[in-house]
Amino acid sequence: MPKTIAFLLLLSLALFVGCEEPAKTNAYDYDICVYGGSSAGVIAAYAAAKMGKTVLLISPDLHLGGLSSGGLGATDIGNKYAVTGLSRDFYRRLGDEYDRMEAWTFEPHKAEKVFQDYIREANVEVWYEHRLTKLRKKGTEIQEITVEDASQPDFPTRSVKARQFIDATYVGDLLAMAGVSYIAGREPNSTYNETLSGVQLLDKHQFPPNDEEPYHIDPYRIEGDSSSGLCWGISPEPLAEQGSGDDKIQAYNYRLCLTQDTTNQVPFERPADYDSTKYELLKRVIQARDGIGWQQKLGWFYLRIVHMPNGKTDVNNKGPLSTDMIGMNYDYPEGSYERRAEIEADHESYIRGLLYFLSHDPGVTPDIRAEMSSWGWAKDEFTDNNYFPYKLYIREARRMIGEYVMTEHHCLGDSIAPGAIGMAAYTMDSHNCQRVVVHENGKAMVRNEGDVQVGGFPPYPIAYHALTPKQEECTNLLVPVCLSASHIAYGSIRMEPVFMVLAQTAAVAASMAIDQRSSVQEIDIPKLQKKLEEDPYLDGTLPDILSDNEDEGRAIINGNWEQHNLGGRYKKYALITNNEVTGASAEFLLPVERSGRYKVAYYIPQPMKPAPWADSIHIQTTYGEEKAREAFSLSERDREWLELPYRNFSAGDTVKVRVQTNGKPGWIPADAVLLVAEKTR
Repeated sequence: MPKTIAFLLLLSLALFVGCEEPAKTNAYDYDICVYGGSSAGVIAAYAAAKMGKTVLLISPDLHLGGLSSGGLGATDIGNKYAVTGLSRDFYRRLGDEYDRMEAWTFEPHKAEKVFQDYIREANVEVWYEHRLTKLRKKGTEIQEITVEDASQPDFPTRSVKARQFIDATYVGDLLAMAGVSYIAGREPNSTYNETLSGVQLLDKHQFPPNDEEPYHIDPYRIEGDSSSGLCWGISPEPLAEQGSGDDKIQAYNYRLCLTQDTTNQVPFERPADYDSTKYELLKRVIQARDGIGWQQKLGWFYLRIVHMPNGKTDVNNKGPLSTDMIGMNYDYPEGSYERRAEIEADHESYIRGLLYFLSHDPGVTPDIRAEMSSWGWAKDEFTDNNYFPYKLYIREARRMIGEYVMTEHHCLGDSIAPGAIGMAAYTMDSHNCQRVVVHENGKAMVRNEGDVQVGGFPPYPIAYHALTPKQEECTNLLVPVCLSASHIAYGSIRMEPVFMVLAQTAAVAASMAIDQRSSVQEIDIPKLQKKLEEDPYLDGTLPDILSDNEDEGRAIINGNWEQHNLGGRYKKYALITNNEVTGASAEFLLPVERSGRYKVAYYIPQPMKPAPWADSIHIQTTYGEEKAREAFSLSERDREWLELPYRNFSAGDTVKVRVQTNGKPGWIPADAVLLVAEKTR
């Protein structure tokens, strides 16, 4: 059964909580203490400072930004409509780095620069490489935490008092030490009447057999000989019942920044502890596919290679055996700092070995070896870490069991979360949790278990009380990362843009709790919602004004337009029409409530297949008695927003943005239009 910790503390926690005397040395006092240097931690600290609070950011890591600056440059979004406030600002600041309105794919060092910009602008105090050792709590309030210097643990500890605390770590160390209920593992489906939590033996990132590959991959070291033992990475445990709960965690990996640019490249080297047997199952898959004449390429079958700016990549897991180190992270959520460091080192060794295996092993086909050898580490990234990413991709660790629990039903829209303070939109996504032996038709074969990918739903709201512990457990702690959600709902919510949205919410809520002298559970949620909506960047910049093709009364659609679920679309769907068919038009109305300088931005979703975009699109903007007409290329575009210059608009104006077919070949879209206010910073 999953490891659920109720508010009654474990004996080990009693060493740190309740009866612990206040630390005597190096004491500091703040309004808000943010623990965790993740993207959420930086945004929470910045937001708290912008709310006028004294704030301390404690980062167990040397580098800020977590996964967003640690190699995950291919942002998992689901639907950009869900990305609001400072989270959206982060991607717009990255857009400034690349001379575009927003950048959703980016280089790691650019992201770290933006995070450091936030820290500098708000004058946030940061303690780098400091980690929790003790916590003192009185009743339901955290009074004080004690941290040590991780780089020099023999140095004196430092103690921090704060009125409010935010746990922005990927593992939930602060919430656990505070005695807050949580789970590490997968609930059975029965817990929340779900269908996708617990054990799931499905067909994604899976070993053959499948519809195209009728053969199976033998699990034994000597094929056909069970007495020879299992190949590396296969669990000896029998497969549990579908939907049952367990303590297993979806696989971790590192997101890799590689390049084929030989002027900025460091070749792959053979790791000192290289063990080719770890990749035996992959070798068998490659050779089996070669035997039936498949043209195998890395990006098709074995690595998910997403191209970043300046010839770099974000490489992720793909296929039956890849960068995910399945089943080797179970100790991580509850592990000591030393044990976690061992797991991180094991994952690095495994991935370095995998790249060496794919580029050098004689059992790998020559075409794959040649393709892998054309890549190398980007030598201008992670330069103080031997070009390897700083941050392990901790997809899931502890999950709080708070005042409100997000579940599969919220993702699918069957239940609507109360007190909405942000949205999520990504597919319900779990990576594999274990590699097992199954028997079918009298044959033993290896299979992966735990991968779930179910999507297609529109953005959905997240409840404020999914960020708060139960009131009887802790009243001055907010948790925007290890929030309260079932395993499969967390698989949808656990995206970096969402974490930053929730982190801003947590910081504003913590500030309100201080001002109102209330618990975090009892703040005025409508007031919180209004603040987030009306002052999204916490600097007085006016909020965007959006009109979407689905907005009744805000979009006038004429002619033959088709609904499409294009990549990156806003809300539920986008519209497209054949530009050669005359008479189709779409007009978007954008009412201005607050005077200011705005620019018009017309959104272009990701290209659809097989129909190509038209060479150009004509956008006519009408404001008062003035009209402007601009032509933009679509076939050669390299950005998602088509931008018109800033202009002054007055409260009460209605800006009209119109596109129409012009008889030329191709397709044009009608999805979303923004009025974007000029930043006050």
